[in-house]
Amino acid sequence: MNKILIAACFMTSFASFAQKAEVPLDPMQDKNLMTWYHQDFASSNTYGVNTQNAYKYLESKGLKIKPVIVGVLDSGVDVEHPGLIKNMWRNVNEVPNNGKDDDGNGYIDDIYGWNFSGGKNGDIDVDNMEVTRVVKKYQSVFEGPNSTQNKSNQAKMPEDFNMYMTAKEIFTKKSVEAKQNYETYKRIQEMIPTMVGMLNGQNLTQEVVSAIKPTTSEQAMAASVLGQISRDPSITGKGPAEVKKFLEAQMKEALDYYEPQALKQYNLDFDPRASIVGDNYDNYSEKNYGNNHYKGPDAQHGTHVAGIIAGLPHGDEVQYGVGYKTAKIMTVRAVPNGDERDKDIANAIRYAVDNGAKILNMSFGKPVSPGKDVVWDAFKYAESKGVLLVKAAGNENENIAENVYFPTNYKTIDDAKPFINNMIVVGASTNDNEFLRASFSNYNKKMVNVFAPGDKIYSTVPDGKYEYLQGTSMASPVVAGAASVLLAYMPNLTPAQMIEALVKTSNKSTVNAMISSNTDNRFDLMSEAGGVIDLRKAAEYAYTNFYRSSNVKTDSSPMKSSPIKKKPIMKKVYKK
Repeated sequence: MNKILIAACFMTSFASFAQKAEVPLDPMQDKNLMTWYHQDFASSNTYGVNTQNAYKYLESKGLKIKPVIVGVLDSGVDVEHPGLIKNMWRNVNEVPNNGKDDDGNGYIDDIYGWNFSGGKNGDIDVDNMEVTRVVKKYQSVFEGPNSTQNKSNQAKMPEDFNMYMTAKEIFTKKSVEAKQNYETYKRIQEMIPTMVGMLNGQNLTQEVVSAIKPTTSEQAMAASVLGQISRDPSITGKGPAEVKKFLEAQMKEALDYYEPQALKQYNLDFDPRASIVGDNYDNYSEKNYGNNHYKGPDAQHGTHVAGIIAGLPHGDEVQYGVGYKTAKIMTVRAVPNGDERDKDIANAIRYAVDNGAKILNMSFGKPVSPGKDVVWDAFKYAESKGVLLVKAAGNENENIAENVYFPTNYKTIDDAKPFINNMIVVGASTNDNEFLRASFSNYNKKMVNVFAPGDKIYSTVPDGKYEYLQGTSMASPVVAGAASVLLAYMPNLTPAQMIEALVKTSNKSTVNAMISSNTDNRFDLMSEAGGVIDLRKAAEYAYTNFYRSSNVKTDSSPMKSSPIKKKPIMKKVYKK
C-alpha cells in the first residue's frame, strides 16, 4: 500500500503550499479547505465533484434512497468514530460476541466486516513489500550457486523469472532509498535542539533564518531545514517552543513512514505472516482465516478512506463524505503497512460481495503480483454479481502502461479493452487549476479512467480525530462515494453504466499535466475522461440514459445483510 503523508514529504510540500496561500490560514481551521473537494466547478472554479448539487438534482426527480453497502478493502476502520458510526454497515444476521457463526458465512462474529490480516495470535501491522517477498522466494531459484541449474530454472519458468527480475530491480533501488530517507529524517530529528537553539529565542521568520551564520556542517543543514519550514504559513512567525513541537511532530510522522520500510518492509529476513495468521499462504483455496478486529494496529488509512466515502458531520466538524446520505461502510481488512497479499485481496473481494457490498473501494497496489490470477478470478466473480470495483491508480508519478500497478483490469498492457467491465481506475487531482494533476499521481489515457480530488483531503482518522492526507488512495473513495450516490437513487444501474456516466461528464482541462514527457503533456490526455468527475453531471447523464423506475423498488429502510445459509465456495482453487 502506498500512502502519501503530507508530513512525510514536508521538505518540499510545505514550501509549495506556502507559495500558493494568499492568506496564511491554519488548515485545521479553514472550513473551505476541509470541504473543497465537494465544490461546484461552475460556480467556484475549483475542480470539486459538485456533491450537493447532485443530491438536489436527484431529489428533484422524486427519487428515494436505497442505501448502498460500500466495502472498504483497506488497513482497517475505526468503526466507533463519531463521524462514521452511524454509517457503518452492520451484519444483523450475526449475534455479537457469542463465538458462533450465526449466519453460516464462514466467519465468526463478523459484525462490521472481517480481517484477513490477522489470526488467533493477533494482527499484522508491518508486512513486507511484495518485491521483497518475490526476491526472497526466487533468489535461490534463479541466482543460486549452481549456474547451470539457474539457467534451467529461468528457461522453465520464464514468467516467474521476468517477475523476479522486475522485483529485484525495484527492491534494490527502493531498499536503498528507504534506508537513506530513514537516516536523513533520524538525523534531522536529532538536530531539533540545535535548530531551536539557533533561533536564539526569536520567532521563526525568513529574515531570522537568513541572519543565521552556520559554523559547522550540522548547523548548515539545520539552517536549511529552518529555511524551508519558515515558508510554511502554519509555523512562520511562531516562537521556539512551537517550532520545536512542530518539528517533533513532523519528524515522528516521517520516521513512522520510513522506519518500517528501512527495517522491515525491505528486509528479506522479516516475515510476520506465519506466526500471526498461521495460514499456508501459498494455498489459495484457504479462506476461513483471520479475525474480527476491524480497527487493527494502524487504521489511519482505512478510516480516512471511509470518511471520504461516508463521513457524517457532528459537533463542530464540517467534514462529510461524498456518499454521506447513501453509503454504509463495510470494513474488510486486507492491507497492512506494506504490500497487500494477493490471497487476502481475493478473499476480501469475495467476502464483501457475498455479504451484500455493491461497491468496493481498493486504495492499494503494487508493481508485481505473484497471485494475480486468483485476484483476477475474484474480479470476475464481482463482475458476475454486478459489483463495481473502484481502484486507485497509484502514487509513483508514472505512466502505468509503462510501469504496471497491480491489480489491473487488463491482462496485458497491449489488450485493447479490460477483461472486465466493472472497474474504474482513479487518478488524483488538486484544488490548484494550474497544477491540476497531483504531482504523485499515476496516469495513462487508456488505463486510468478518471481523476478525482486526492490532494489535501480532510477526513476521519482513528480516535475521533481528523487529518489531511493526500494520494490516489484519497481520490478513489471520492469516486466510490459518488458511485454510491448514483446507485442509491437509481438501483438499476450497472457498474458499466456508472462508469460511463462518470467518465463522459467529467470536467475537462487542457492545462499542463507536469509529466516528464515533452509530448502529450496535457491533463486531458492523462485519463480516458480527460478531466475530474462531476457528480451532478453524472447523475443527470445516468438518469437521462439509464434510469428505469419500473424495474426498481426504492426505500430508505435500514441496511441489512443478506442471510447466507451455506458457506460460499470459491469456484476455482489455486495452488502454488
